[in-house]
Amino acid sequence: MNANATLLAAAEVASSAPSPGYVAIDQVRKIYNAGTRHQVEAVAPTSFSVKAGEFVSLLGPSGCGKSTLLMMIAGLEAPTQGSISVAGRAMTSPRAETGIMFQDPTLLPWKSALDNVLFPFRAMNRPVEPEIVERASTLLDHVGLQGFHGHKPRQLSGGMRQRVAICRALVYEPDLLLMDEPFSALDAITRDEMNLVLMKMWEEHHRTAVFVTHSIREAVFLSDRVLVMSRRPGRIIEDVRIPFSRPRGLEIGETIEFNEICGHLRSKIEHRPH
Repeated sequence: MNANATLLAAAEVASSAPSPGYVAIDQVRKIYNAGTRHQVEAVAPTSFSVKAGEFVSLLGPSGCGKSTLLMMIAGLEAPTQGSISVAGRAMTSPRAETGIMFQDPTLLPWKSALDNVLFPFRAMNRPVEPEIVERASTLLDHVGLQGFHGHKPRQLSGGMRQRVAICRALVYEPDLLLMDEPFSALDAITRDEMNLVLMKMWEEHHRTAVFVTHSIREAVFLSDRVLVMSRRPGRIIEDVRIPFSRPRGLEIGETIEFNEICGHLRSKIEHRPH
């Protein structure tokens, strides 16, 4: 398949109304300080959906509202208008079945890696049974942290701390995983390593995932679909289906098709309406 054919097969402009999905966003808008002279429209009316088990990235320039949109899906921000549902339930508050990762791993400095992974159970006052501890230990092993279960965050590198954060987000087996630029503070080599770790864990657990990033290559490498957001006020201007099969290796980033899709996405992000 030549590059142009790949793009024709991959690029789909988002429709104005969402199709049924596990995550459904219907004409959601966010205005801060609404009704005052200081009001700021962060997200323009936006609609899209995410199917169960799908990995979707929100891609756009800094300040376009992609993190705000993610926090509304998480139930941590209320939309000014429109509606959001997850698994058929209206999102009016955070739900226990959602795992969240932030740019900062936000680990408790006085607790070990294992105890940080187990923390969600303690925060929700759920019993930490032996099988839960075993699950947490297995997750840490799967992300390459054998022998580091007892280490405190200060004894771990940035990439290792984010591996702990991935395990913490997955340990209670959430059905939805939301990630807000979790690797943006890492160096390029570590970031590539973390993309591979995340992809491996996602393929094993296959949770519905929404991933916020401003890295075009990261979005294309990880995703089933990439939703491109305009500059503020953010709205979905392109819905691109990524045609590559899984599993994927970093070498896919050297292919013509991969780079053509990246170029297409870049052209949409860089476009400024007159």
